[in-house]
Amino acid sequence: MISSTLPLAALLGLPTVLGAVFNVTVAPQGKLVYEPEFVNAEPGDFIQFTFNPKAHTVTQSSFDTPCVPLPGGATTGFVPVEAGASPQPIRIFQVPEGNTPLWFYCGQVGHCGQGMVFAINPPADPSPKSFSAFKALAIAQNGTASANATSSSTPLTFSTPPPQSWAVATATVSQGSSTWTTTYTSYAGSLPPTPGPQVVDHKIEVGPDGSLIYNPASIQANVGDTVTFEFKAKNHTVTQSSFANPCSHLTLPDGSLGFASGFKPVDAGATEFPTFQIKINDTTPIWGYCGQTGHCGQGMVFAINAVESGPNNFAAFQTIAKNTASTSGGGNNSTGGSGNNTGNGGNGSGKPSGAISGRVTSVFAVTFAIVGVFLLSL
Repeated sequence: MISSTLPLAALLGLPTVLGAVFNVTVAPQGKLVYEPEFVNAEPGDFIQFTFNPKAHTVTQSSFDTPCVPLPGGATTGFVPVEAGASPQPIRIFQVPEGNTPLWFYCGQVGHCGQGMVFAINPPADPSPKSFSAFKALAIAQNGTASANATSSSTPLTFSTPPPQSWAVATATVSQGSSTWTTTYTSYAGSLPPTPGPQVVDHKIEVGPDGSLIYNPASIQANVGDTVTFEFKAKNHTVTQSSFANPCSHLTLPDGSLGFASGFKPVDAGATEFPTFQIKINDTTPIWGYCGQTGHCGQGMVFAINAVESGPNNFAAFQTIAKNTASTSGGGNNSTGGSGNNTGNGGNGSGKPSGAISGRVTSVFAVTFAIVGVFLLSL
């Protein structure tokens, strides 16, 4: 069970001061480990997982099958992180009632079999169920054990494709009575870097009929074309992101942000709809999402000039979005990237070593029985 928000009604009357917070780093310096590999915590304490580059998970399992998701267990889903990303994404897990050991692993293919496992309150050595025994079992099984029960956790078969690479190409361009040869760099499989025979304005509806989609969600557009987003009822955005981080506002190499429409509230029954327009300046694939809370994680994303013949296609992009959570509302109205915005209007003492003392507000005050829950995405 994963939740990015908790109902306010569920929080009323709960205590304000809760447990300690333990920091755990996922894949520091590219190593396939959690650091530290286990913690000793009390019910109500929090484990804060900070994710490093590439794509990893924190997925609950069992001692006997370390690399198989526990049916109904907690999982972060895949959290893709680009190199140099700042801030790094965080997922927070609250330790449930009881003192039963809790076991976790990384769901990325092959990682658990290389010992990328984690535990809360494991018995100490030389117990046959110590953390070292758990890790040894994960390596011995090499992630190949099968589960007898069907897991309700996020599927673990998806692996984020590598970034697209640039290729040099030569093309003969004809326009009118003129013909010339040009050499250019482009993504393999993308459209030619030349204008179409005539400029086309492509229309994309945002949230039609109350749905959390862009319609169409993926289009091909030539250089010089424009794309006009028309906002339907409710309150959505058009925010540029990247393939690896679908639900985070894109930061360009110069530090500026990619384009963003800002929120566009539209009343039900409206007959006039605000629009936001970008111009296509080159053939680089453009990725985007809705910055409204929870919408991206439900697949409300779009693509322009995605290379559908390769692994970095729209379906893969949407799958990554559904396995992550929005880390940026994307409500700022800014420009940049391949599409230029020409848009119109529109915890306490006495805790074990490693705990950070401090006060944690009641917004996280929900506990469960044996199976924990990831409460928050940051």
